[in-house]
Amino acid sequence: MSYNKYHNKPTIVDNIQFSSIKEVLRYSELKLLLNVKQIKDLQIHPSFLLQNKFIDSMGEKHRAITYEADFSYHAILVRKTKEQLIVEDCKGVKTEVYKLKKKLLLNKYKNIVFREI
Repeated sequence: MSYNKYHNKPTIVDNIQFSSIKEVLRYSELKLLLNVKQIKDLQIHPSFLLQNKFIDSMGEKHRAITYEADFSYHAILVRKTKEQLIVEDCKGVKTEVYKLKKKLLLNKYKNIVFREI
């Protein structure tokens, strides 16, 4: 078995690389919800722009900052006419970079519901 520094086992399912068994199990659950039409527009590893690239006053170039979630999808709400965008991340270890990017994501995209699985 091949594990990384966080002791999770990278796995490929449906030709998609997942970082952990936990992520694979959640993917299986989401596929079932998609099939019974409780969710739609399932995205695997969607990327969200947190800050555009820029050149500072000293002429130094800075890359854009992005956040890659594990999943996003629209929940189909029974009693409401609107759909809700859900963003999920399957985390075992919450690094400082993860915590910072999560805060930036929640600040910029105020209409999403963020779930840690």
